[in-house]
Amino acid sequence: MSETPHCLPADVPAVHLRAPDGAQASVALHGGHVLRWVPAGGEDQLYLSPRSGHAAGQAIRGGVPVIFPQFSDRGPLPRHGFARTRAWERVVPTGAEDPASVTLQLTASPATRQIWPQDFVLELQVQVGGDALTMTLSCRNTGATQLSFQAALHTYLRVADLADATLQGLDGQTYWDALSGTHQQQAGAIRFGTGDQDRIYPWPGSPLWLAPAGPSGARALRIEQQGFADVVVWNPGAARCAALADMPPDGWRQMVCVEAAQIHAPIVLASGARWQGVQRLVGQAAG
Repeated sequence: MSETPHCLPADVPAVHLRAPDGAQASVALHGGHVLRWVPAGGEDQLYLSPRSGHAAGQAIRGGVPVIFPQFSDRGPLPRHGFARTRAWERVVPTGAEDPASVTLQLTASPATRQIWPQDFVLELQVQVGGDALTMTLSCRNTGATQLSFQAALHTYLRVADLADATLQGLDGQTYWDALSGTHQQQAGAIRFGTGDQDRIYPWPGSPLWLAPAGPSGARALRIEQQGFADVVVWNPGAARCAALADMPPDGWRQMVCVEAAQIHAPIVLASGARWQGVQRLVGQAAG
């Protein structure tokens, strides 16, 4: 029997959004981490591992981790940077509060400067409504010198059975295969089969489609992005999943990561400059 993905315990500080049409999302202050997204009249479309921890300094497994300022081990910092393990703060709006939107903020501190000696303000805005989830990540350089960083929204999408899922929209793209250490060309739709994929594609400029999506396979997801130049497609497969203490052994069958990312060409910001990247997920009935 598969373990059912669930939200973290109630004592994890989080902001719960609910649009007038019933669409919902939950965002943890730990990591500025989107935990769940339920379209209006639908089911949770994000995978959250039932074995995930949430202690200080520990990354949550599943949902949408924020990767900043380093992707994976492509640099001297901790793997995937530090934003996903830090406590974020909610930005209080000056006008009427929107029940379907929230902005969280992470700013440079003595603790972050020990790891990365840069001054910055990182913000994540999460907006939900109808069939859509929109996540906007932005960074402003508040220091006196230029800064350079990589970033990603490491989105875990739920599928009923990975063997039945396909991702369309990357046909013909040349990608970096991290497992083989080679460049390859995508032929047709991505069919996941037994998983075990770790690829970086260039963003093709038009939406991707994941189908069937969601825990019951009742939806297809349109995946859009702006400001991010790369797309990461990742699934650990059976062997690597079994080695992850915060994943059930068969968890790889219930998820696939399709990440909006900026990896190959890091963002460079002059003092006072700002960058913004967006990932938008839109669900529709599969058919």
